[in-house]
Amino acid sequence: MAGLWFVPPVFVKTETDGIRHGCNNTRAALEQLKRWTRRGPRWHKAWTLCLSALEGDPIDPHVIRKAFVAAAKEAEMYLSPE
Repeated sequence: MAGLWFVPPVFVKTETDGIRHGCNNTRAALEQLKRWTRRGPRWHKAWTLCLSALEGDPIDPHVIRKAFVAAAKEAEMYLSPE
């Protein structure tokens, strides 16, 4: 299972300058969260929600997406969709 799907995707920075990653599911979000060095309270909330959803807890993907966006902004990894 790839995870719960997000619509629209959430765009975040990557290690490569000029390259952006569009996360469109819970598993992809979790993989990005693993890479970030700034881990505040919003990161922890998004991490917990992603793990719980992948373990089978019934969590609305919109809730996970919203938490991931907040974590990305907190970590200064968020990029606008354009």
